[in-house]
Amino acid sequence: MFRTTPGRRAILGLALAAALTTSVAACGSESGDDTGSSTPTGASSASTAVDAALVAKLPADIKSAGKLTIGTDSTYAPNEFLDADGKTVIGFDVDLFDAVAAKLGLTTEWQSASFDSIIPGVTSKKYNVGVSSFTINADRLKETTMVSYFAAGTQWAAKAGATISPDDACGKKIAVQTATVQVDDITARSKKCTDAGKAKITIDQYQAQSDATNAVVTGKDDAMLADSPIGAYAVKQTNGQLALVGDIYDSAPYGYVVAKDQADGLGAALEGALAALIADGTYKTVLTKWGVDAGGITDPAVNPTV
Repeated sequence: MFRTTPGRRAILGLALAAALTTSVAACGSESGDDTGSSTPTGASSASTAVDAALVAKLPADIKSAGKLTIGTDSTYAPNEFLDADGKTVIGFDVDLFDAVAAKLGLTTEWQSASFDSIIPGVTSKKYNVGVSSFTINADRLKETTMVSYFAAGTQWAAKAGATISPDDACGKKIAVQTATVQVDDITARSKKCTDAGKAKITIDQYQAQSDATNAVVTGKDDAMLADSPIGAYAVKQTNGQLALVGDIYDSAPYGYVVAKDQADGLGAALEGALAALIADGTYKTVLTKWGVDAGGITDPAVNPTV
């Protein structure tokens, strides 16, 4: 879920096939209110050997609490979405971060929230960490510390058999999730159309990626664009109703979001835990489980240059 400077993404839950006619998950909403429920989650079954040197880097209040409170927009499968019970947050991001927390001797408490309320929640100390497919960019780095852990690009999807092209969408209706990097993308493409004397692109923005996906499935919109793992998962979950269109482009890193003053504390601890999980194979195991191997990285970093 690439996100715009202020925003990000969301997608399909396990009950997608049954719920598709009413909702398909995606990139993240724009409302500032929390949604869903707080979901305590234990450490992953992956590598759980605690690294004492990394624990020493943690802020005293986190060590004392023994847990991390995490803000996430649980509408962005397969990265983060709600299980069939409608409460438990699951996904690639969840499994990986649970393993990261376990390496630090911590448990996790996942709290569902609207996408654009998460960074303010981190800066106000409501959340220790934001884990929600946040694309690392210069604007976010001005107000937070970010730790890279994955790479994703943008991917288009349309009804199977459609002839639409990302480079020739003038006059079409395109679905995107509000507050994502894809909004900027499609807005720029529409301007190119009008500058060339062609019809503008009608941009339909949805609070949840599931709604954007559903708009394409039902024929309301001609195509959608979302983060590459999200688009691929949507195609898989719609059982052939959708197909990927064009190549993945504009690859950029996802980052865990922590407070600005925590680069040498929690940020460094998360970076070290990720490096350990990459080295022992846990990282690859988690990515393979969720089918997102293509976005794996080998060099997590605190506040990487982007």
